[in-house]
Amino acid sequence: MSEIRRFRITALAEGSSFLVLLCIAMPMKYFMGMPMAVRVVGSIHGILFLLYVAQLVKLRSTYQWDNKFSFSAFLAALLPFGPFVFDKHLREKETVMG
Repeated sequence: MSEIRRFRITALAEGSSFLVLLCIAMPMKYFMGMPMAVRVVGSIHGILFLLYVAQLVKLRSTYQWDNKFSFSAFLAALLPFGPFVFDKHLREKETVMG
């Protein structure tokens, strides 16, 4: 499995965990009084986010990605649905760079 493929998988997991945090865990905390949901999902999301950033830094160096592409990849992780939209660009990189 290529490094870019692993990054794509991490990106989709990170994006999914962000959506679960926003759409499931936070409502559970504020509407059902279950703060543990945010602690658990938030911790998982935090670990995935750090893994995403670490992989991004490594891939930027390995494949000499320019600042614009690297910043876009970072920004995608901060926006809901961002990793899913950005996946198109990662698929293109995976095809070209292997």
